[in-house]
Amino acid sequence: MTASDDTAAPWLSIVGIGEDGLDGLSTAARALLAKAELIVGGPRHLALVAALAKPTQAWEIPFAASLPKLLAQRGKRVVALCSGDPFWYGAGSVIADSVPAAETLALPAPSSFAFAAARLRWRLEETTTLGLHARPLDLLRPHLHNAARLIVLARDGAAPAKIAAYLTGLGFGPSRLTVLEALGGARERVRATTADDFALDDIQSPVAVAIEAIATPGAIIMPRIAGLPDDLFQHDGQLTKREIRAITLSTLAPRGGELLWDIGAGSGSIGIEWLLAHPTNRAIGIEPREDRLANARANAASLGVPHFDLRLGSAPEALQDLPTPDAVFVGGGASRDGVLDAVWQALPRGGRLVVNAVTLETEAELIAQQARHGGSLLRLAVERAGAVGGMTGWRAAMPVVQWSAVK
Repeated sequence: MTASDDTAAPWLSIVGIGEDGLDGLSTAARALLAKAELIVGGPRHLALVAALAKPTQAWEIPFAASLPKLLAQRGKRVVALCSGDPFWYGAGSVIADSVPAAETLALPAPSSFAFAAARLRWRLEETTTLGLHARPLDLLRPHLHNAARLIVLARDGAAPAKIAAYLTGLGFGPSRLTVLEALGGARERVRATTADDFALDDIQSPVAVAIEAIATPGAIIMPRIAGLPDDLFQHDGQLTKREIRAITLSTLAPRGGELLWDIGAGSGSIGIEWLLAHPTNRAIGIEPREDRLANARANAASLGVPHFDLRLGSAPEALQDLPTPDAVFVGGGASRDGVLDAVWQALPRGGRLVVNAVTLETEAELIAQQARHGGSLLRLAVERAGAVGGMTGWRAAMPVVQWSAVK
């Protein structure tokens, strides 16, 4: 390939391949493989095209280690093989982060999700699809409710049993599981069981697990709106209570694809519900106490957002070099010198800030900040009915003063 040819056409083709190998490829994909000077892919992919007798290079573990070697092939005609649709929980998106679009050509094949839905006769647009090859099972939690349908791509043959145990532990033991192996190829096998009666063995990769969720009476199903029950969180009292949390989340207004700073994270409840609001949201939590940080991490895992980025530290020092936030919540440490000034400076134009205070000292600081920057002040008081002697009366929680502003 000459230099002019290299600039005129992509050097890297990202080709999806199924379990039927060469027979299932389109004419265009076969033409790219015929011209390839190098084929890269996983060992299973390379075995499917071994008949072509082309030079090959296997992906490394971790996958990111393969990218420098792939980029070193720039100037050759290279085909990167990926399972099914390379951009649906596939390697294509990782490759695309490192190679400009003008240098690549992508040809997808039917995904495992498409094959699974076809075998099950499920509406794919009404089915939750998750790739858990290298991600924790806790990500299943927010999607579990009665009659939910999920198709999950699993890491290996041992993963379906772990999924079954996880579901059973959450009170979803009666859920129907369909294990789908090597879909679309000669090794295809489909077997069904329930989570609490799972005994399938000799499960071969690649494997998908379809879940038809059925909850037992004791299962805790997570609501889809802000304000999770307080008893879902481990805490030592440092918890933004349910009613205040719901108002706080409403004011923070998560919109998807946004980053939250949760300063003084405590039990992590605000950051957790921010992440639950949309799967593309991100959150960084700053907490100065190790015991509370441990609670926050445990809560994030148990409530289905193990990707919550929780860090030990105190503001404002811990805020240095963090990526620019779209919104900031300050639930602790607002009265420390420089915290609110640093937060305001870090916010971009249009960024949202919400600060909750329960002490008079912090309340005075919020009044001063509102006078300087504008925004709204809100005083929130909640009373709950409880036992008073042998009767019932109202018990008031500490009032919360909330300052919110848009920069």
